[in-house]
Amino acid sequence: MNQPHITFVGAGNMATSLAGGLIQQGTAANQITLCDINPEALERAAQTLGVLTSQDAQAACAHADVVVIAVKPQVVASVVPALKTAIATRNALVISIVAGTPLSRFADWLGSAAVVRCMPNTPALVGLGATGLWANPQVSTEQRDLAQRILSAVGCAVWLESEAQIDAITALSGSGPAYYFLVMEAMISAGIALGLPAPIARQMTLQTALGAAQMAIQSDVEPDELRRRVTSPGGTTQAALERLEQGELRKLFADALTAACERSRELARS
Repeated sequence: MNQPHITFVGAGNMATSLAGGLIQQGTAANQITLCDINPEALERAAQTLGVLTSQDAQAACAHADVVVIAVKPQVVASVVPALKTAIATRNALVISIVAGTPLSRFADWLGSAAVVRCMPNTPALVGLGATGLWANPQVSTEQRDLAQRILSAVGCAVWLESEAQIDAITALSGSGPAYYFLVMEAMISAGIALGLPAPIARQMTLQTALGAAQMAIQSDVEPDELRRRVTSPGGTTQAALERLEQGELRKLFADALTAACERSRELARS
């Protein structure tokens, strides 16, 4: 079966990570084109991935089956409209990973093009991303499968029940890595305050985070049950968890994610 040609408009970290993941999963490097106005970014992509490169997005999209929009939100309105003819001529699938840009804007720019909007997160850079996807009605079943395969190259990809859920995904998994990094920072600092050397506090914190996540992924029970299993009555873990509950940790996270979700909605309206 012929492989689709995938053109990335934008050659930043997320685009190159997706391209690299696709190549690892069997997509030929010469079936991928990265476009950017930065020649240094294109040179790095060509050297590290072996993909095709171009500074002319319109020309590159003229032979693309899939166009991945991977530019910064502040420039998307100046980049996408110029691609309308090339995308329409090829009847190409458009995948947007641009934050805060709803499908209605792509309809304004591209007319009746098939567009999938998605929100990946930064762990995609190490092949462990989490992405929520939503498609407009023009996207066919085959194109949905193709979009999922592309985003699954760098982690898990799930279809949402509505475009509005993109804001919740942004708050939960899009911004989520920063929440865990903050928890790591706090635990490392606490470990140092308790007398551990900084390198050991860091190593133990990060390995514990990795181990806990892997246990939760591989387990057949929910995280609350895993928590109960490691919490002995009257023990050290219970003492720590009681203090966290007294500080209303659950409410704090609920408030934080609500704030992120509301901000995501504001950005989409702006």
